[in-house]
Amino acid sequence: MLNTYTSYQLIVKDINKSIDRIEQQPTVDRDTQYYLANITKVKSIDDFVNNDRLFKYAMKAYGLEDMDYAKAFMVKALKEGVSDSNSFANKLTDKRYAEFVSAFNFAANGADATVYNKAQQLVTKNYAIQAQIAGLDPNSDYVKGETTYYLANITKVKSVDDLMGNSRLYTYALAAFGLDSATEDKDLIKQVLQGGVRNPDSVANKQTNPAYAALASAFNFEQYGENATTYVPAQQPTVDKYMRQTLEEDAGKTNEGVRLALYFQRKAPDITSWYDVLADTALASVVRTALGLPDSFATADIDKQAQLFEQKLDISDFTDPEKLGKFLTRFTSMYEINNPTSTAVSSVSVLFAQPLTVGISTDLMMAMQKLKF
Repeated sequence: MLNTYTSYQLIVKDINKSIDRIEQQPTVDRDTQYYLANITKVKSIDDFVNNDRLFKYAMKAYGLEDMDYAKAFMVKALKEGVSDSNSFANKLTDKRYAEFVSAFNFAANGADATVYNKAQQLVTKNYAIQAQIAGLDPNSDYVKGETTYYLANITKVKSVDDLMGNSRLYTYALAAFGLDSATEDKDLIKQVLQGGVRNPDSVANKQTNPAYAALASAFNFEQYGENATTYVPAQQPTVDKYMRQTLEEDAGKTNEGVRLALYFQRKAPDITSWYDVLADTALASVVRTALGLPDSFATADIDKQAQLFEQKLDISDFTDPEKLGKFLTRFTSMYEINNPTSTAVSSVSVLFAQPLTVGISTDLMMAMQKLKF
């Protein structure tokens, strides 16, 4: 049996190939085909939760499969949505519920929840409102004609340059947010679209007029790349999450340390504070193991735990792929020492053994010693 470090490295070395193997599993393939063929037919919360096969697939995609029986609980979360900071989903400590509700946002998007794309539905809705504000009849031939052209062509747009290069689409897009393409500075608009809205210091977010941030959010090339105009959270993104969850589950069947490492790798870019880590038992377990702390440390005062983590690690390193890789190398190595994949390999022998097919090699242990946190 391969050790924790080697097993993890084999998976992440070519993560796409690893996921392809998951996709090819007959059961996974059948469930995915069914999901994609039927999710767009779902028009209400009742449709969703009453189709057990669809609902369980979606819940697993967001790591909530253990709660797929609690339908009344999930219906409440879905009905209240996420627009209000005090909604049921937003008040739950576990942020996976808010992510799930955001993806299946029936509260905000109604019957369009499973087909909703901002660059399509939101922009056309806004355009009709702006036309009315400008004194035009939203049902006029002109408005309908522009909307028909827009919807027929916007899905072909794969970049900021594509959008700005089609004057008719560009004019429509800006008009939907109350901006005039004839007077707006094109260089500014390009910077707004390229910078997106995830960074508080992005060009869009620093403008006093919120219309720029709304435009960048609707055409979110910075986050979704060429899929920005076709990105529908309830469809392919949910499938992608399902595949990743299944990959982690399969890894955990033979080595829980590999599953923990894969989970941490996936969640790391979204970690903004040590309290995010401490709120998630799996993430906290990874950090404790990497630092050589006993499980009993989890019972210490939470502020003290956060303080120690901060002293030992730089949380910003988790957004740097290279530094994150070094951290997870240390974790998988420490996990292997604490949980040898071969009972014949003791923690002491691992430290002095020559490279083996199991356990940790001398070279790896030397590399671990050089890692700085």
